[in-house]
Amino acid sequence: MIPKNVAEILKNHIVLEVEGIDRMYLNGYVPMVQTEGGAATFIRNQLQKPFASTAAVAPMSRQFVCRIEDFARFHGIDIVAFEKKQRKDDVMKEYLNKFNGSEGVVFIGKAQEKAWLFRTVKRKNPQTGRVYPWLCRGTAMPDHFYFYILDEDFGPLFIKFCSYFPYAVKVCLNGHEWLKRQLAKQNIAYAPLDNGILSCEDPVRVQQLCDRFDEEKIEAVFRKWLARLPHPFAPQHRDAGYRYQLSIVQAEFSLTQVLDSPRIGRQFFEEVIRENIDLGRPETVQLIFGRRITRRTPSVFRTRIVTQDVIPTINVHYKNSKIKQYFKEGRGLRTETTINDTRDFMIGRRLENLGALRRIGFAANRRFLSVQTLSHDCTIGAQRFSSLVEPAVVDGQRVSALPFGNFRVLALMHTLCLLVFAVNGFRSRDFRQHFCQFSGIVPEQHSQGKVTYDLRRLRLHGLIEKMPGSFRYRVTPQGIRAAIFFTRAYGRFFRVAFSAPIDSNQKPRTSSARALLNASKAVDCLIEEAKLAA
Repeated sequence: MIPKNVAEILKNHIVLEVEGIDRMYLNGYVPMVQTEGGAATFIRNQLQKPFASTAAVAPMSRQFVCRIEDFARFHGIDIVAFEKKQRKDDVMKEYLNKFNGSEGVVFIGKAQEKAWLFRTVKRKNPQTGRVYPWLCRGTAMPDHFYFYILDEDFGPLFIKFCSYFPYAVKVCLNGHEWLKRQLAKQNIAYAPLDNGILSCEDPVRVQQLCDRFDEEKIEAVFRKWLARLPHPFAPQHRDAGYRYQLSIVQAEFSLTQVLDSPRIGRQFFEEVIRENIDLGRPETVQLIFGRRITRRTPSVFRTRIVTQDVIPTINVHYKNSKIKQYFKEGRGLRTETTINDTRDFMIGRRLENLGALRRIGFAANRRFLSVQTLSHDCTIGAQRFSSLVEPAVVDGQRVSALPFGNFRVLALMHTLCLLVFAVNGFRSRDFRQHFCQFSGIVPEQHSQGKVTYDLRRLRLHGLIEKMPGSFRYRVTPQGIRAAIFFTRAYGRFFRVAFSAPIDSNQKPRTSSARALLNASKAVDCLIEEAKLAA
């Protein structure tokens, strides 16, 4: 049986597609006490202490720990001291299986972990010689308390409190768990796929629910449990404005495509690994994530393929973020962008920026699949090919040809391959920089007039289009197809075929020569069968 390529698999064998936010790891902090000055103001004004010292907040920390212990005793909740290297999720699963009820705190975990906090150091006044305390930031290993929670809307999640001032908080939740509970509430039958959906009687509604999962719902569930759990700040402190805000530490944006059979999934990865082993190179990564990469960009650029059993996992890294693609439970193709630092994309960390991040994450997933698809299905058709390689008149404007094999045209097509994944489009200066790299010239040798000419030619041929209300361009789907066809056809066939002439009367000595001879014979047979003149 002839194996199917990536384009055929994604077009004909997807039975369900779900795009949504997966795991989220959030940081809770009180903005007014994040600096030395803010902490000193809190100690003087709220705790009524004459000097800003960490000794002043020690009773507050002890009271907070006592409130946690009293909360556990009152509700009959176990406090579990985590052992070193123990998997906390395994403990959660064990307690969750024994938990009775639709909502509540399942158990409380306790562990010593590294955290940023304030220390008191002694400083001397250079004029009077008097010693005085001074607050400065540092790290220590205080106790952290994990509240493992089962929520009616969000399912399993945890909220972690640091037991020492300024009492940092971490929140971990899962968008797919929220989705499953919404489907159950609306009586929509579905089959789970581990951390996802395998099948559903109403796929349209599934995607609508995923689109509704946003920062407001996350904020609401955080406030809900913050009001129920022991709080490190007293009510009078909260009334004075000392309230927690949320920021994004890690966010996973996933695209799950359920295939009709496991065999098709194995074919997908066989094709992808053979054709896309270079996805982790800087020039490709900057396209997928739409970010400029230079020698100073701090990242490990590589394509990492991890094989577990017979199904591999593909990892592509960019700075602190990465795209992971793997096969889930033999049915679901999961493409997942994990953003570990929002600053990688010039976006703030506050939760209110989740909308901008999800657009970047979902777009990166789609572009990742687009690269894989077009690598296998980049034919452009005889009529379209002729319209590109010959002069034409478009809307009354004459446009010159893009002759196949021409050095300048190949440089243009390679440039389009680099610019196709720019999230916000590209400017003429971006086009000029990449084109000069492929042409082997410095930007000063390529005038702005020549850049304008090239952009006009590409635009009139339909390979790029201008973005409304801006001076930016973006590559069209037809442009992607043409660019990949021109570059791959020339690089993989014509350049190789003409570099080593084959004499069919002599026995080829190398494997490449034998392959070209076999290809030549196959083409001759095809021509004969079609009864065409050679």
